[in-house]
Amino acid sequence: MEILYENLLSLQWQQIVMWLIGGVLIYLAIKKNMEPTLLLPIGFGAIIVNLPFSGAIGEDGALSVLYSAGIDNELFPLILFIGIGAMIDFGPLLSNPKLMIFGAAAQFGIFFTLCLASVFFPLTDAAAIAVIGAADGPTSIVVAQKLNTTYIGAIMVAAYSYMALVPIIQPPIIKLCTTKKERLIRMAYKPKAVSKTTRILFPIVITIVVGLVAPASVSLIGFLMFGNLIRECGVLDSLSDTAQKVLANLVTIFLGITIAVQMQYNEFLTKNTLLILALGLVAFIFDTAGGVLFAKFLNLFLKEKINPMIGAAGISAFPMSGRIVHKMGLAEDGENFLLMHSIGVNVSGQIASVLAGGLILNFFIG
Repeated sequence: MEILYENLLSLQWQQIVMWLIGGVLIYLAIKKNMEPTLLLPIGFGAIIVNLPFSGAIGEDGALSVLYSAGIDNELFPLILFIGIGAMIDFGPLLSNPKLMIFGAAAQFGIFFTLCLASVFFPLTDAAAIAVIGAADGPTSIVVAQKLNTTYIGAIMVAAYSYMALVPIIQPPIIKLCTTKKERLIRMAYKPKAVSKTTRILFPIVITIVVGLVAPASVSLIGFLMFGNLIRECGVLDSLSDTAQKVLANLVTIFLGITIAVQMQYNEFLTKNTLLILALGLVAFIFDTAGGVLFAKFLNLFLKEKINPMIGAAGISAFPMSGRIVHKMGLAEDGENFLLMHSIGVNVSGQIASVLAGGLILNFFIG
């Protein structure tokens, strides 16, 4: 009882606020089924690290050791990219390569937020914050680490939280940027045969091209494409299955709970953290709007119109964003199937986000 009494007396109100934040994330994960593999470990970890005298943190704490072993050296993000790469089917993109331009257009929020964030933060910190708009947790972590920003905790939490909240963030932005008539546009899916040779060469060629354009992104694009090569080569099916399921899920759990090390109340509940969270939201909003508005612009010149909602899938939140666009299409018209188009755009966004992160690194660290 004496220990309980001492701990209660030592509690700060900020710790209780962090418990509530953790509780909200756990609620969204379990009750709303919103990316539970991300939000559940982050939420539970936020509670652990804000308990009085938590043994999980500190130099020898378990979470601190995990953080040093998996995030400081970028191990967790890169291994996770192998799993993500193994999950991705580039078939819809290879069948219709024009979809790649939407992935590029949906990175607008990164560069808009870079300009906005530079008003409040030093330029390198602003660049790291802007990459939250990549909608890609591993890329955000690697860029923040390489730029040596002091705000890596807030950046990681914002990147992964907003990724999980894409089903809440994107639909109102898409509706705001489109008319009902535009949302009703049907797009015929005319798949072209993609040879196995093409599927195997694609990850190799992309790694070389992106590595030449943005050398700083070689590790990211290389691990992502290696995972895809495992999937497509046809001789490593069991390894591909392991990478997609066991490896990706395990690393995501470790990554999520380790991120919580940076959610200690005395460092997290600050004005700068709140500002970073706001800027991250701005990046997601302008990414979504940028992709949609670019599709609307193209429709001015196209005879066969594009449903502009697919432009929103150009952010890297795979496959969440692609599914959201598909569901919104069905909600407007029960026979309007946009899944293959939106997934094609979504996987192009995965490549484009890594390339954008690499270009920023090349610019700021050479």
